[in-house]
Amino acid sequence: MPHPWWRNAVTYQIFLRSFADANADGVGDLQGVTSRLDYLNWLGVDAIWLTPCYPSPWVDGGYDITDHRGIDPSLGTLQDFDRMVSAAHERGIRVLIDIVPNHTSDRHEWFRQALAAGPGSPERDRYIFRDGKGPRGECPPSNWESRFGGSAWSRVPDGQWYLHLFAPEQPDLDWANQEVRAEFLDVLRFWGRRGVDGFRVDVAAALVKDLREPLREVVGGEGSSGLDDFAANPDHPFLDRPEVHDVYRDWNRVFHEFDPPLVGVAEAWVRGDRRVRYIRPGELQQAFNFEFLRVRWQASEYRRIVSESIDGASSVGTTATWVLANHDVVRQASALGLPADVDLRVWLASDGTESPPDLELGTRRARAAILFALALPGSAYLYQGEELGLPEVADLPADVLRDPKWMNSRHKEKGRDGCRVPLPWTRDGVSFGFSAAPPWLPQPADWGDYSVESQRGDPSSMLELYRAALRVRRGFSSDERFGWDDQHNFGDVLAFWRGSNILVLVNTGPVAILLPPGELLLSSAAPEEGYLPGDATAWLRQP
Repeated sequence: MPHPWWRNAVTYQIFLRSFADANADGVGDLQGVTSRLDYLNWLGVDAIWLTPCYPSPWVDGGYDITDHRGIDPSLGTLQDFDRMVSAAHERGIRVLIDIVPNHTSDRHEWFRQALAAGPGSPERDRYIFRDGKGPRGECPPSNWESRFGGSAWSRVPDGQWYLHLFAPEQPDLDWANQEVRAEFLDVLRFWGRRGVDGFRVDVAAALVKDLREPLREVVGGEGSSGLDDFAANPDHPFLDRPEVHDVYRDWNRVFHEFDPPLVGVAEAWVRGDRRVRYIRPGELQQAFNFEFLRVRWQASEYRRIVSESIDGASSVGTTATWVLANHDVVRQASALGLPADVDLRVWLASDGTESPPDLELGTRRARAAILFALALPGSAYLYQGEELGLPEVADLPADVLRDPKWMNSRHKEKGRDGCRVPLPWTRDGVSFGFSAAPPWLPQPADWGDYSVESQRGDPSSMLELYRAALRVRRGFSSDERFGWDDQHNFGDVLAFWRGSNILVLVNTGPVAILLPPGELLLSSAAPEEGYLPGDATAWLRQP
């Protein structure tokens, strides 16, 4: 029996507002996506993942949703969505969309009803309301911190507090409530019937909370994040609760109402031993490998994470899902051009002036990193603009920043806008081909040098490297065999076999290494007299 399509697929993430604008208002939209599908087909991706396109006040990039069955007018209509899905399918491109089950917008009709109905009402039971501590309930119910800074609790006029793990405008739903569970099963069916092939599940590990009284305190507090929380909180009160897997077993049954079944990919910032639980048979199909994303060009760490990830996925009968970038992290060309001990949040807060990145080094490493990731067995996700080698725009002026992290951290954290600047399609123009109007976030003056127009047809460009890698990858991706090569896999060099005869060498060090005999299929940097330079990757076919 052939593997399901997603098992070794390459999916391209589209941050909708920054991809392509068709109606000249400076904001990317669904018609813009449709207009660029031929580009994605040319690039060679198997699927696209769209960030939220639902109606939203846009406090958090569309992740604050007022209607899970609609399209925000700034992005188009349901008819535009249907046409985009149909056009993608005509080109053999699958479509995944974001689903955001942890919270809604505070302008969602349910939350408006909850505020109007008052304490103890069925309407409030859809969310997480609690009385506060202190003689007059003036203190938050617990020390839980928002991921965007400050308390995760906000008070309403009648004195109760509601939980929001993100912005105050994003109240958390209570997944112990059966009405909430039934609503999202229906939302899955709604979009499945419109032709989507699957869902990226936002905040997949945080849906279920331990709400037994008294609420347990979290050790670590503000500034702790995802993968680091569990060392201090092995039985975390709101992350990776065992009950969350009941939710995904219910979802899996809905997925199988469709032919072929729908796909779910978990955004779960948990360690590898916990991540595999989300991709067990009967639950979701993929889970992003964020441990891999966080490595800063260190061979020993890559070696450990790759081994653990492949073994873990294999133990539940599936493959790993590799990711190097997304809309929440500093772009690779900048991150890999910084010393490994630089705190990226501090660097961003300095407008990128503290330890300025070596973009030449970062780009060289980013080229090597993508060949490394695409050579590994399993699926991979690409973030828009990484194929152009875009750097982080770290010096966006304060008056254009939109990320709630900026406001909620009291300007301590600059946030994620720097990786969300609209794409450059052409060498020049008012927004380098993104729109006929100025873009919603300003683009750097040199953005045209990174444009699709500038790179297409240039065999030395990042874009053509991506395209070549996706083309060559198709020749061996279905053979999931993997093994470390004992002869070369040591020190700064990662060496492994794919299938029966593909040898991959990743040189993370500064010193060139001798290439073994074989046909050079692809390399991120040109070999010099038979040597692979430092910070480079090569794919070789052995006889």
